[in-house]
Amino acid sequence: MSEDVRMTAWVRGAVQQVGFRWWTRARALEIGLRGYTSNLGDGRVQVVAEGGREQCEDLLELLRHGDTPGRVDGVTEIWGEPEGRYPDFAIR
Repeated sequence: MSEDVRMTAWVRGAVQQVGFRWWTRARALEIGLRGYTSNLGDGRVQVVAEGGREQCEDLLELLRHGDTPGRVDGVTEIWGEPEGRYPDFAIR
């Protein structure tokens, strides 16, 4: 079992108003992560996921190379300590 982490990712491309947040939530729930995804004012989508490092890396791989709605041009992420305040994975 891997240590729990917090991954924050910013997804660039044509990712708003195409179902990307719904797709991301479904994948995160399938993997067993907690957190949220939200649209940002500059056209990016932010993904905050907490859980095992391996599961977060699985979600990151899907964000980068999965069959996502829209078009992903790039993903930037940072890693940190989990805050443990998310009961599930939400869309904001």
